[in-house]
Amino acid sequence: MGLRTMQWDEWIELDNHYLRYQGDKKRRIEERGEKCSKTAPEAYDGAVELLEELCSYLPQRYPSLYQSTPTGIHNLVTQETFDITARSLAEDPMQMAARLTQDDLAIMFEKSDGQYYLLAGSILLAGFWRLSDKFGMPLSEIHTSGDVPGFKSKLEKGMMNFFRRIQPGQPVLRNNYFIQVDDDLAWSHSIGSEDPVEGAEGIMQATGWGSAEKNKAIEHHYFRSERQSLRRLPRSGGVVFTIRTYFEPITKVVEEVGAPGRLASAVRSWGDDVARYKGRERYGDVLLEFLDGKHREQVEKGLVGEEGEDGKYPF
Repeated sequence: MGLRTMQWDEWIELDNHYLRYQGDKKRRIEERGEKCSKTAPEAYDGAVELLEELCSYLPQRYPSLYQSTPTGIHNLVTQETFDITARSLAEDPMQMAARLTQDDLAIMFEKSDGQYYLLAGSILLAGFWRLSDKFGMPLSEIHTSGDVPGFKSKLEKGMMNFFRRIQPGQPVLRNNYFIQVDDDLAWSHSIGSEDPVEGAEGIMQATGWGSAEKNKAIEHHYFRSERQSLRRLPRSGGVVFTIRTYFEPITKVVEEVGAPGRLASAVRSWGDDVARYKGRERYGDVLLEFLDGKHREQVEKGLVGEEGEDGKYPF
C-alpha cells in the first residue's frame, strides 16, 4: 500500500490553485449533486464529525485563510460562512466539507460482517471513477470492480487488516500516480462520457482506456498524482480518506531536474496488468520518446548522470 506516517499539520494541503479547485467543486455540486456527493443516513453522524474536525483544524492550520465563528467557520478567501450547528444542515455535510478544501473526501464504515463500506463521499475531482458506481460497496468490491491490479493476490488481506487496526492518533499517507491524456481535472473525458451512454441494442457503453485516442501529442499528456491520507474518526469510528489531486502538464513536470529519467523508468517498470490498468498502450510511445529526449538534454547539460538522480520518483 506504500503507507508512511503522517504528521498532524500535514493533514490538509492547500496551494495557489485553491480557487480553481473550489470553482470546479462548486460547479460539480450544482450540476451533479448526489451523483458525486452523498451521505447514507447511517453515516450522517460520521460525516458531521468530519465536518466538525475540519472546522476546528483549518483555522488553526491556516489562520490567514479561515476564521472560526460561534457556529462554524468563515472562509476568508471565498467569503463563504458555514453554519455547522444547525440541525438539519443547510446541505449534505460531505458537500459542505468538500467546499472547504481542495481534497475529495470519503468515509468507510464497518458493518456487522466485518467489511468496510463506502457510505459517505464527496468525489468531485476523481478523474477516472464515479462515486455513483462505488457508493455503498464494501472495500473489496470497490477494488475488484475497478480491476485494481494484484488486489486479490497481494493487497486484499493486508488492506483489510490495516482498516481494522488503524487508530485515530495514527494517521498515514500514501501516493499514487497516473497519466491522463486530456486537461480535465474533474473527469478524464478521453476515456468516455462520465454519464453512461446507451449504445446499440440498449447496451450501456463502458468507459475505459479503449475509448482514448492513441498517441496524442505530448501537449495533451498530464501527470496526475493523488496524495491520500487515512485516519479513523474517534467518535464514529469511520475511516476517512482525504484525496488531494495534483495535476500538471507533462511538459511542465520535465522541467524538474531528474524527473524525465525517473518518470520514464517508472512507466517502463509497470507489469502488463498495471500497464493495462493505467492505459500505457494509448500514450506510451509518445510519452516515452518525449521523456527520453528531455532526459538526454539534462544529461548533456550535466544536470544528471546517465542513470538519473538517486531516489524514487514518483512516490
